[in-house]
Amino acid sequence: MTSPQIKTALEAAILAPSPHNTQPWRFEVAEDTVELFLDESRILAIADPDGREARMSCGAALFNLRMSLRSRGVPVRVELLPDRDRPALLARVRIGGHLAVASDELVLCQAIPRRRTNRGPFREERVPGSVQKTLRQAALRERGRLILLDQPARYSAVATLLRLAEFSQRQDTDFQDELVQWVAGDPARLDGVPPLASGPPPVTEPLVLLREYGSNSQKAPREYEQEPLLGVLVTHGDTSYDHLLAGQAMQRVLLAATVCEVSASFLSAAVELPSSRASLRSLLGDGAYPQVVLRFGYGYQAPGTRRRPVDEVSTCPQNQT
Repeated sequence: MTSPQIKTALEAAILAPSPHNTQPWRFEVAEDTVELFLDESRILAIADPDGREARMSCGAALFNLRMSLRSRGVPVRVELLPDRDRPALLARVRIGGHLAVASDELVLCQAIPRRRTNRGPFREERVPGSVQKTLRQAALRERGRLILLDQPARYSAVATLLRLAEFSQRQDTDFQDELVQWVAGDPARLDGVPPLASGPPPVTEPLVLLREYGSNSQKAPREYEQEPLLGVLVTHGDTSYDHLLAGQAMQRVLLAATVCEVSASFLSAAVELPSSRASLRSLLGDGAYPQVVLRFGYGYQAPGTRRRPVDEVSTCPQNQT
């Protein structure tokens, strides 16, 4: 059995977001070590063939694990990609000792179960500059960078790119066939995205198109915000190591947004299509690699998606008590 602190940390880790809620992580637990593995069987063959997004999701799970332990006064030492002969081993977390709990980390940890991907409409309310600064700083704390699109010309160009990418995926039968496999129509299913997690149909087509998970026709049409705050999380490199950094930065940003009562959702098409991602990188103009595109705003309460239990995604030695 795992210690109560480690089990609690794993329960926090599995609340990380993942594409189509695939939950592509696996943990091996020893007395003072947690190893995080990429579950390659859960990589999306069409949307994420190289596993970039899956590795980022594992990075987000790693961040939650870290925050859960540190908020309980348990220090951690993290090695990313510790064994070149086992590329699926993404991180080794060594646990031990005591530390003073930082108030900001405690607040982030408390936000983990409240974080939601909000695919519904946002209110026409601008995210203030002070909150934008908090989100940018959150990314920097994890060696990422969040570019918030505040220049009209660049905003318009990126919004157009996002629309074209989403439209392209909607016309891609292979992508749509894969997506259907992850629409969780069965309420007992523990992965995938239930149709109710999609937003209501728009009264008029919004500037930014959102991914649809099944039919949302049972919901009354609603107006979506005209110009949501758009952010692109970028890294200097584009290796597996950078993807893990990006995932941790992404999760700190999402939790910081949750603390500030700001909703967020993913606009993934532009970074899933190679041509769109290359165009987005060119539009950003500084050579950095776009890893995540996020939509921020003030929304209404969003439903959560289910998770597989800790016992299903983790193992520990038989002789451990």
